[in-house]
Amino acid sequence: MRRIRRRGTVPLLLSGLLSASLITLPQARAADGLVSAGKPTTASSLETSAFPASLAVDGDTGTRWASAEGVDPQWVRIDLGAAHAISRVKLNWEAAYGKTYKIQTSNDGTNWTDAYSTSTGNGATDDLTVTGTGRYVRMHATARGTAYGYSLWEFEVYGSPAGPGGPVVDVSTAAQLQSALAAAQPGQTIRLAAGEYRGAFATRRAGTAAAPVTLTGPAGAVLVNDGPSGTAPACPAPGGGWDPGYGLWLYDAPYWNLTGFSVKDSKKGVVLDNSHHVTLDGLSVHHVEDEAVHFRRSSSDGVIKNSTITHTGLVQPGYGEAVYIGSAGSNWGCHGNQGGVDRSDRVQVLNNRIGPNVAAEHVDIKEGTTRGVIRGNRFDGTGISGQNSADSWVDAKGVGYLIENNTGTFAPPGTFANGYETHNPSTTPSFANGCGNVWRGNTSDLGGVGAYAIKISSVSKCSADPNVVHSGNTVTRAGTGLTNVPVTP
Repeated sequence: MRRIRRRGTVPLLLSGLLSASLITLPQARAADGLVSAGKPTTASSLETSAFPASLAVDGDTGTRWASAEGVDPQWVRIDLGAAHAISRVKLNWEAAYGKTYKIQTSNDGTNWTDAYSTSTGNGATDDLTVTGTGRYVRMHATARGTAYGYSLWEFEVYGSPAGPGGPVVDVSTAAQLQSALAAAQPGQTIRLAAGEYRGAFATRRAGTAAAPVTLTGPAGAVLVNDGPSGTAPACPAPGGGWDPGYGLWLYDAPYWNLTGFSVKDSKKGVVLDNSHHVTLDGLSVHHVEDEAVHFRRSSSDGVIKNSTITHTGLVQPGYGEAVYIGSAGSNWGCHGNQGGVDRSDRVQVLNNRIGPNVAAEHVDIKEGTTRGVIRGNRFDGTGISGQNSADSWVDAKGVGYLIENNTGTFAPPGTFANGYETHNPSTTPSFANGCGNVWRGNTSDLGGVGAYAIKISSVSKCSADPNVVHSGNTVTRAGTGLTNVPVTP
């Protein structure tokens, strides 16, 4: 960031003005041009009607916008008309300048993302290198440098049209992918070329509801992690020289779309920690030591769909779930970040192909989670180990799940108890675990080995919120029958 002072004959280069928490940003691209000139502009206030916001983008350094005097905060906003990748912002201050302010971007004019922040502004001209994406750009000031208000001769934004999907970052090496994950911005697409990416891939960068981050690539783009390495902390978190061996790890990184690529040969496949509203679409996850996909630490409102999962639990049979929702109560000390509970609620598992050779449950729904949907999946139970209670396609310990229109098959060898099971572990939430779930339209072939298609473990514990098995569920080659409870028409 370069600050040029007009009050003197020699430009002064100031460094150290950005706090350690801010991102080191790349230089503006030469191809980026001025995109704010003459665009619609609004402001939080005006000193008088003689100083409208439009004068900050008119290209005339003799006219200016000025806010009401003596009032904080204040802002001035430019509507670029369409999403742009922003690389540079230039603020030409009048005497009334901002000491503490942010440059923010937005796609909807309501939800804002910080692209730059300072608390040491001193006026004159601020020529800022930033990275952001949005249709709207604003200067949002919270502390004045004078007793007056805020005033800008010119507010210039430089960038390039982002297109309907936002700016694209193409990567073809592991190092490029690691850098892109570390610097991801809302609305950005990280595009993988085909090939193998070997290393530790993690991000703590958040998208937004209006501008999620997308990581996409063909099935031939394969993420591999040879870890773990280093000393593990008491509770998992990125950094500190520790690599847990996860193929891809999103931590405090909500609003991502993960599409198309593959993950294999890792300790775990894709792990989401406190990363809500993440969608996995069309992934292939296979040959992992433990679980393939884990929604953990209150990663709520996630979706995994149209994906394929095979060959899990390669090291310790019974611990290789395909989709793991939430955490066991015994792990809430680390992952129970909402009232002591892992509330990975409302996760949807849709139209996936899971199995064969998934050594544990195909979907493990943990206690403390609620109101998810398991729909339209094909479960191939070949290879379920039966060890450590891994003996069914779906184990429902959560509350209020809809499990419908799935097709499950099982063929020996292997140990298989029931197609779907419920359990009621005792934990601290006010609701009873393993209750209020609904099965509808599922087709089960137990291969002559399993007892029930749907086994409700304890009716009495769910008397206030019973599990419901509809008569539209069907079963073939069952050792005992469809279910152990009365069916509902």
